[in-house]
Amino acid sequence: MKLPKAGAVAGVIVLALTASGCGAGEEAKQQKIAIGIKFDQPGLGLREDGKFTGFDVDVATYVAKELGYKPEQIEFKQVYSSDRELMIQFNEVKFVVASYSINDKRKAKVDFAGPYFVAHQDLLIRSNENEITKAEDLNKKRLCSVTGSTSAENVKAKVAPKAELQELGGYSECLVALQDTTLDALTTDNSILAGYAAQPQNVGKFKLANLNLSNEFYGIGLKKGDKDLQKKINDALRKMVKDGSWDKFVQQNFGAAQTAAQYRHEPAPQITEGR
Repeated sequence: MKLPKAGAVAGVIVLALTASGCGAGEEAKQQKIAIGIKFDQPGLGLREDGKFTGFDVDVATYVAKELGYKPEQIEFKQVYSSDRELMIQFNEVKFVVASYSINDKRKAKVDFAGPYFVAHQDLLIRSNENEITKAEDLNKKRLCSVTGSTSAENVKAKVAPKAELQELGGYSECLVALQDTTLDALTTDNSILAGYAAQPQNVGKFKLANLNLSNEFYGIGLKKGDKDLQKKINDALRKMVKDGSWDKFVQQNFGAAQTAAQYRHEPAPQITEGR
């Protein structure tokens, strides 16, 4: 039996290792990260003509970059207020950046990094509406909120127990109902409402009531118990504020709303999650 020469064996091993190494490198380059965002929130998360824009999109892209992903490796997946926890729990997304207010009920199911933004619950009303100047005026008025959001529940429970609640699947649907007078007001965070009011097709049709009904601290939702990812995201958020990117993202996404809807944003918040 003729044995192969040592040099030949070494060559085979080198070729095998080289092929294996190339394969691993190519696989790493092709790795994707799925991130949950809203697709119908102008100023925060909007998909239009295949392009993603908004503050949450910019934050998500920045965080992904700090985690080692290039923009082309990001797969944005649409999430709704009612399914954000499920998308995280069933590994449909790595994390969610979608006007996701931190509260104890949600923290029982997922963990958060951040917060990275502070909003206030407000009302969007028609521009010719003069009967709603305070939250109590919503009694016996028709109020729209999105399924899975806590906004309308908060108003009814705390300030307007006689308000007629109508839950629809998305903010766009609420906006249509508000415009055709089927409903009297849309309630959610002022950052979301300002984005809609500032859209070119909506300028002059709606206005903010400018009522700060609550403080909403937006966090990045991730799988419960993933402390390593939580820390990495928190580090990325701190860097985003320190290097000026946070201010840049706010201006480019909410600049128009500051004029069209008299919207004023809060400063970048201190990170409290994961301590």
